[in-house]
Amino acid sequence: MLQREIPSDPSSISYLLGCASQGKAIAVDVHLDDIEWYIAQAKEKEVNIHYVIDTHVHADHYSGGKALAALTGAQYMLHESSETHFEFVALADQQIIKAGNVEVKVLHTPGHTLDSICLLVTDRSRGPHPWFLLSQHTLFVGSVGRPDLRGQELAMAGRLYDTIHDKLLTLDSHIEIHPGAKAGSACGAGISAKPVSTIGYEKLNNPILSLSKADFITEVIATLPPHPEDMTKIVEANMVG
Repeated sequence: MLQREIPSDPSSISYLLGCASQGKAIAVDVHLDDIEWYIAQAKEKEVNIHYVIDTHVHADHYSGGKALAALTGAQYMLHESSETHFEFVALADQQIIKAGNVEVKVLHTPGHTLDSICLLVTDRSRGPHPWFLLSQHTLFVGSVGRPDLRGQELAMAGRLYDTIHDKLLTLDSHIEIHPGAKAGSACGAGISAKPVSTIGYEKLNNPILSLSKADFITEVIATLPPHPEDMTKIVEANMVG
């Protein structure tokens, strides 16, 4: 797996993962300015990008996912609840995507947005158990995603709490967490600069995860950072594709 810190926004992280032995790869949360990097990396690693996934309709960057898919012949994927003005391959909760020995399970994780997903990854060449979670903008190292980008922040904060406690913290403690952003991102407050953690470590040390649901909602709303710059324009562009 390659973790890409975006040159124009070092707080943002995207991913290229897959199976080198069978030459199949998956690109996740590609930025518009990073398309050539993905093409170059796929060529260098001798893999073909079969799937391009956006884990939600983003509000903090212009997506390059649809364009990369068009250039590579890949399938462009979003959750089935995503609202766009173009067609995409719709993903459902618990759906499995296979790229050679790599299996990716889709987890619908509403809270940051209604269409947010996380991706639970297993490398069958290593073993049958999940290895890591691309937690993207739902669960960060030391923090959680913001729930207010589309309004209804109180209700969405409650959904975020339920998602994290019912779907993510129930995963095995050894599973690594690879988020979609780190310190400096507008998508959450108090995010660590560390780009990786584990489920077990976050359960022990992420302060907001120990709060009651009511206190979680209060804390998340009280600590919201400013909205991403040009948010409305970015969302509209990503919905149009």
